[in-house]
Amino acid sequence: MNDQVVEDIVARHHGSLGGMLSILSEVQAKYGYLPQDALRRIAAATGGSLTDIYAVVTFYRAFSLKPRGKHLVSVCLGTACHVRGAPKIADEFSRQLGIGPGDTTPDKEFSLETVNCLGACALGPTVVVDNHYFRHVTTAKVQHILEQARGGFQQPVAGVDSRVFPVNASCPACGHTLMDAGHTIDGHASIKLAASFADRAGIVHLSAFYGSVHADCDTEIPDGALTVMSCPHCAQELSGGSACSECGATMTMMAAGEYAALHICARRGCPGHRLDLLTSVQNVAKVRKKA
Repeated sequence: MNDQVVEDIVARHHGSLGGMLSILSEVQAKYGYLPQDALRRIAAATGGSLTDIYAVVTFYRAFSLKPRGKHLVSVCLGTACHVRGAPKIADEFSRQLGIGPGDTTPDKEFSLETVNCLGACALGPTVVVDNHYFRHVTTAKVQHILEQARGGFQQPVAGVDSRVFPVNASCPACGHTLMDAGHTIDGHASIKLAASFADRAGIVHLSAFYGSVHADCDTEIPDGALTVMSCPHCAQELSGGSACSECGATMTMMAAGEYAALHICARRGCPGHRLDLLTSVQNVAKVRKKA
């Protein structure tokens, strides 16, 4: 492990504990997991407690203390995916990789895991490989997915790359679009929301690509802070009432088309998200009334 790499990452986030989630995310992206030595370096560089840093790492499911392969394959076994044949898909990945869930191939190329929910119930069965979402997966598609991973994923292009996709969000209360073509993130129109934290208020732009955590904010909100997200048009608070599977915080809810709801964790820096399919017009009406 290169100590200078860790110190440079900490320096980019001003060496403060307020940027801890960002620091840990970058270190994990560099090494594929969070080495113990890296955590010690982070503690020393930020002046934080190693115990507190471990508490953050073990609190968020996105972080790993174990080495992972070059490619991480996550197969959803949540209820919506399970009833559509997800266990057979997980078995097929195990068969082709020669490993079970929680294991890594001997060549360190792939790690396989099964999860209770990937937050994309409307797209199941769902598989995520290196942050690329594969929708409506069948056992026949497993080999092709692995071949794509081995070949390397190219930069996603909206409307061309089916592994990633933008979500068009709107306010469930007033129905006004939340898309801002004048502020792009990941090469696509972003989702514009009003955000408040303590005595601070501003505008936050979120990536419209499902699963992306890229965001811009015109006011300083520290990592880990719980924010209140509102529609910038009608000022209605966009609280969905559901709990984030990553951290337990209440999620921000937006309409995603006529029959789907997009949930984004309101905790700054948390990767929690979910896309739910609403099966009837009555359910859409309930969502709008709830908001």
